[in-house]
Amino acid sequence: MREKSYDTGTGLQEKAVLVSLITPEIKREKGDPEHSLQELIQLAETAGVEVLTTMVQNKEAHDTKWFIGKGKVEELRAIAEELGATTAIFDQELSGAQVRNLEESLDLKIVDRTQLILDIFAQRAKTREGIIQVELAQLSYLLPRLSGHGKNLSRLGGGIGTRGPGESKLETDRRHIRGRISDLKAQLEEVVRHRKLYRQRRKKSGAIQVALVGYTNAGKSTLLCELTKADVYVENQLFATLDPTSRILELPNGREVILTDTVGFIQNLPHDLIAAFRATLEEVNEADLVLHVVDSSSPMREEQMAVVDRILEELGASGKPTITLFNKKDLYEGDMRQMLRGTSGDSILMNAYDAGDQETLREHIQDKLTGDTVTFLLPADRGDLIALAYRSGEVVGQEVDGENGSLRLKVLVSRQQYEINGHQLRPFIHV
Repeated sequence: MREKSYDTGTGLQEKAVLVSLITPEIKREKGDPEHSLQELIQLAETAGVEVLTTMVQNKEAHDTKWFIGKGKVEELRAIAEELGATTAIFDQELSGAQVRNLEESLDLKIVDRTQLILDIFAQRAKTREGIIQVELAQLSYLLPRLSGHGKNLSRLGGGIGTRGPGESKLETDRRHIRGRISDLKAQLEEVVRHRKLYRQRRKKSGAIQVALVGYTNAGKSTLLCELTKADVYVENQLFATLDPTSRILELPNGREVILTDTVGFIQNLPHDLIAAFRATLEEVNEADLVLHVVDSSSPMREEQMAVVDRILEELGASGKPTITLFNKKDLYEGDMRQMLRGTSGDSILMNAYDAGDQETLREHIQDKLTGDTVTFLLPADRGDLIALAYRSGEVVGQEVDGENGSLRLKVLVSRQQYEINGHQLRPFIHV
């Protein structure tokens, strides 16, 4: 169970003022700043921080020294002193110099959006792979910012509740940190190799893979639990799931597929984090079918869908067969049919807890994975090929060919599975 708060080393919960700078460039590149600030509040609360207030500045361009204007820095200092804040959290990414200047002027811990997300991931990581990925992302983020030392350096490494890689690692020279990054990359490469071998074994066995993707807190883990009765952590908070979880899902025709839950996406997801988690996210690349889970009740639904699509494209996973699941229909206020009309491809409006909706989804998955009927004429003594045909799809007919003693199998096989096993079974296709 997640701790409710994290302290600063004094036994007190961290208290923060949240700061957002709005410039024409930020609005153009980062999307709706008001929505982003609301997300920052959720992120801070997820990390265990007490949010005291928010501060917004509209400016033509960011200040190279302070990020926000000098006058705004003075205002922030006054508000922090009045409210007893210990931390200032910025909604945009800061340079190392900006962090040091703000810390010296404000005497507060300074955290930006990227570091906050990394801190939450550090709290969530439980598996060896997840811990390696998070530390690698943290150090890759911190290395170019390590031009300071002493107080500044230890603060920079602290994060929320000192959830960074730790002062002992950071109060060393750059060479040591680069060496640690190299070591983590080597460990991650070994993890990637094992994951790749595991995926190859799954493919060879003919296992169908279905991946759940979506914006953070859209309901992916809930859906996995309800469909497969998996015992995984489910909570109404950002990034409740970090490590991927795979479970067996049985379809209406009795066929079994592997359903995998993946980490949620968010706008402005740190590039270092995407790079570090690429091995995990490649599960989506290997999927035969993608289930894009959307929080239909979110006022930023379309923007969140665009974020997911953009990250999938970065991963090289766009263009996969996809079903869009508009989840939380019970919370949606508006014309549901209009929402579905505005989407392309297959889509379902559902509630993850509704048994009828779950069955509709199972049928939809089955229809999406079902392909054409192929007849194979297999030698009766080739048990390996017969077993492969059964793994490749649903056998809908079987009879012995009286002339040569071969076995004639009619198999309903998906295009994806035929591509996987076709090179072995293609010579035995009977028209």
